[in-house]
Amino acid sequence: MALSAAEPESAWRVLPELQRACQEGRLALFLDFDGTLAPIRDHPDEVRLEEGLKQALAQAARRCFVAIVSGRDLADLEARIGLAELCYAGSHGFEIRGPNGLRHEFGEQAVAALDRFEPELRTALAGLCRVWVERKRYALAVHLRRARKAEAETAAARVRALAADQPELTLSSGKKVLEIRPRAPWHKGAAVLWLLDHLGDPQRLPVFIGDDITDEDAFRSLEGKGVTVLVAEEDRPTRARYRLSDPGEVARFLRALIADCTAEPAGP
Repeated sequence: MALSAAEPESAWRVLPELQRACQEGRLALFLDFDGTLAPIRDHPDEVRLEEGLKQALAQAARRCFVAIVSGRDLADLEARIGLAELCYAGSHGFEIRGPNGLRHEFGEQAVAALDRFEPELRTALAGLCRVWVERKRYALAVHLRRARKAEAETAAARVRALAADQPELTLSSGKKVLEIRPRAPWHKGAAVLWLLDHLGDPQRLPVFIGDDITDEDAFRSLEGKGVTVLVAEEDRPTRARYRLSDPGEVARFLRALIADCTAEPAGP
């Protein structure tokens, strides 16, 4: 995927447009979790959503459609945020659940391939004590954040070699994590487009805010259709048009977005 070398503008420049869309009940807000709503930690279990931001998301959901789109498992995402009025797209969108009985899964046929591959992967990495494997329903994540450089490089080489022999699976990378997922035409961007189609309102203005490499699929899918915001302290090649520096600025931006929004609920 070719990324733009143009520097993204500050997202604050587009805030008035988003506030108008929110007031009119036209906003569809899609948010990554780790590194976007909450700071990244050494271990995924250490990540917490601050109570004030949780309240802001609940307030936003009363005024517009809000979906959390994450690489985390769906159940983990729901438990960590705990707001029934939000929509959740876990495992990079392979599993979606939301209000009013919304449910969608993509790639169930690949679960068996992940089941077969998991023991082989764990065996190959067993001697690397700071590398650990997390099983999700639709992915196997190899976490490298706690590993030393040499250990992380060894793990990455072993994972790539093993994944190359898996015709039903594909390997992707994120921030100090490697993920083996179903080889299917599905990702965060496809999930966002599916949800927009489900909403059935062509006047919706979609906004996607994310920080990781996997969020580039959503940025690309929304080119010419909505507002895309990269969360990064420094500019880097990206498909996103706008930027916020870190989760703290994301929280301030979201609070400003909904501060004057008076529209009636606009759920799916």
